[in-house]
Amino acid sequence: MKNLAIFFLFPFFGTAQTIDDSHELLWEIMGNGAKTSYLFGTMHTNDKRVYNLSDSTYIALDMVEVISLEVDMFSIFDRLDTRLEEVKLKYDRDGSPYTSNRNGTETTYGNEDGMPQPLDAYFQKYCYNSGKKFVPLETVEFQENLLTSKDFRLDWKRLGIESLLVDSEDLLQLYLAGDIYLLDNKVKRSMDVYTGLHDKLIVDRNFGMADKLDSLIQLNSVFCGIGAGHLAGGAGVINLLRRKGYSVRRVVASYNENESEAEKNVKGYRDYTYDNDSLGFHAVFPGKPIQKEDYFASKDKQFDLIYRDFGQGNTFEVEVYNRTNGPDSEPLSLEVLAEIHIASPAESSFEKIILDNGGEAYQGLGQTYSDGLHWVRVIMSEDIFIVIKAYGGNKFMNSPRAFRFFDKVWID
Repeated sequence: MKNLAIFFLFPFFGTAQTIDDSHELLWEIMGNGAKTSYLFGTMHTNDKRVYNLSDSTYIALDMVEVISLEVDMFSIFDRLDTRLEEVKLKYDRDGSPYTSNRNGTETTYGNEDGMPQPLDAYFQKYCYNSGKKFVPLETVEFQENLLTSKDFRLDWKRLGIESLLVDSEDLLQLYLAGDIYLLDNKVKRSMDVYTGLHDKLIVDRNFGMADKLDSLIQLNSVFCGIGAGHLAGGAGVINLLRRKGYSVRRVVASYNENESEAEKNVKGYRDYTYDNDSLGFHAVFPGKPIQKEDYFASKDKQFDLIYRDFGQGNTFEVEVYNRTNGPDSEPLSLEVLAEIHIASPAESSFEKIILDNGGEAYQGLGQTYSDGLHWVRVIMSEDIFIVIKAYGGNKFMNSPRAFRFFDKVWID
């Protein structure tokens, strides 16, 4: 039976406000000497509709010290390209690329018409951009092993994997309504085709997540976002926390016609500035990049930073190189470096440009086996040169987003 204890987590604004008393995605956790924390049901989708977050959710995000999710999604930036199709461009007489395809490119978590990140990854992006601490409940390796487990000879098509990882429309409607109990029933039914699958993929993990969350909230105030299918039921995380002695109460979903201060605060963290003062190099990414593992990197490469929009399938990358391989080496010119690092298709060549700060750069369209078509800019100083890349789907490649990112990478 549902626990009907609910409460309000918002100031009473003077403007019009909508209350959704049936919404069950946000829960307050108190008791056991722990700091007040929050449990929120997420969904692996970048559909814009799931971003209609309540005032209470923004307040909870703004208040806490730690953001916790099922897994560190950003740890796999360097090896997971979520685009499901390659961009195909045509070229005009001047070699400028274009496409007649106005459809957004499909991705694992939606398409280009949705938000840059799936909802859970958005929470992680906000966490890093705002300087809060991030703690995953599970490892990527643990989840990968579950999906490839020999305990089940899984026919993912028959199972309907889209209802587990890329959520179907009927599941999405239950989520938007905030009905975690009907959602729990649907997830169970989708897994009934395999005996024990629901226990393996949902219930067993609920116990592990509840234990980890129990440890976390003893030390910090936490906003914990996990798949909404893990919340409800006798072995759902809500009930497991209650068994541990916590008071877990539903937070009313309120929507104000004007943005609250908490919403402005959360939405204000739009990017992440990376500074390397020793090299005099700076870059503003949409979110916190990671250092890419490159086992075949040349000896003169210092490092490679990468950030990805999993929802829209966009990639932002910065490669930093030494200009020489040693004290006796002669540094290459910017034009030669561009010829090496901008592998333009035959129909379109790169060009020299003058930057706003008066410096020079070369940029153009590149094409490689690993990245496909991508926009590239090369800049340099006396000691280093930087190769900046940006690429994505149809809409991204025919927009100024790549060049706006290029302009936010500079050398002192």
